Amino acid sequence: MAVILQVAPALDAGGVERTTIEVAEALVRAGHTALVASKGGRLEAELAAVGGELVRMDLTTKNPWRIWKNAAAIADLARARNVALIHARSRAPAWSAYWAARRIGLPFVTTYHGIYKADWPGKRLYNSVMAKGDIVIANSSYTRAHVIVEHRVEPERVIAIPRGVDLAIFDPAAVTPERVAALRQAWAIDAQSGLVFLLPARLTRWKGQRIAIEATARALRRAPRAMTLVIAGDPQGRDAYVEELKARAVELGVADRVRIVGHVADMPAALRAADVVVTPSLEPEAFGRSAAEAQAMGVPVIASEEGGFAETVAAGESGMLAPPGDVEALAAAMTEMIEMSETMRRTMGEKAASRARALYAKEALQTATLRIYERLIGRPA
Repeated sequence: MAVILQVAPALDAGGVERTTIEVAEALVRAGHTALVASKGGRLEAELAAVGGELVRMDLTTKNPWRIWKNAAAIADLARARNVALIHARSRAPAWSAYWAARRIGLPFVTTYHGIYKADWPGKRLYNSVMAKGDIVIANSSYTRAHVIVEHRVEPERVIAIPRGVDLAIFDPAAVTPERVAALRQAWAIDAQSGLVFLLPARLTRWKGQRIAIEATARALRRAPRAMTLVIAGDPQGRDAYVEELKARAVELGVADRVRIVGHVADMPAALRAADVVVTPSLEPEAFGRSAAEAQAMGVPVIASEEGGFAETVAAGESGMLAPPGDVEALAAAMTEMIEMSETMRRTMGEKAASRARALYAKEALQTATLRIYERLIGRPA
């Protein structure tokens, strides 16, 4: 049995954190020890529940001296716990993990979770650590192609493993009507609200919340009182951006049709409470987990037509795609959803669920990741 160390900055809500816990779950289920070096966060209890062990380290710093000191701490931990492999999931901790792995001769795996900006040479160097794994896991085919071109990595070293969806949790049948009703009440959704369009993403400009509000205003001019936009996500301290969104809704006369509800812990119920999910990201998503989870719940999706969303959403089948930043195209897609019959929307949702369950099951990610570990450490993992 092996001891595997995953390294991540924190354990708050997000794709990096969720995948870390899913892999820890698979390791423990297979009889291994799953360590996670991290600052911790709101998902600590979930890690403990699957049998993983948190080793608390502040790995969020970008200070070169602290990164170097963290490398020594990770190396000491790996020696003390007889770690067989280190898997890094974010840039700053990945530099520490990379130096630690090389110092003591351990296999090193990275997961390229995002498409990182590289607008100056130093940033490209900083990003490059995510391509230094003995194996680099890319969370979509789009990301894999980016890694190969951006970092000139040998294609055989980069393996695409799509992010997983926990189909036991994101299962329409597992969500009680009471959970859905509680959220709709909290969001002030009633019979007059029309279709509920849900935008689930942390509140940051590139996720497209402002574009969604502007598209809502246009859609409502065509079909008055036919929809409500719910923006759900953690502002992560971006209070000025939240106020900007509220002001824009007032300016466009749709403040009564826009709900900004903050972090939602019960995402399966939130998705079930929605008629349509909208994900109008302005920059390419590496994968697009929100779209995959929505589809698993049988909810059609309107997404930006680039990056991972172009893989996760089948246009015309499980949802619609619109050019990023194109308010008119997004409004037209919203209007089409509004004008679509309930039967057609339901059929689209059923196709979405079938697609998600066939392509994005959590178990597929877990199995593929453990096979990589086994390949590198030379024994079953």
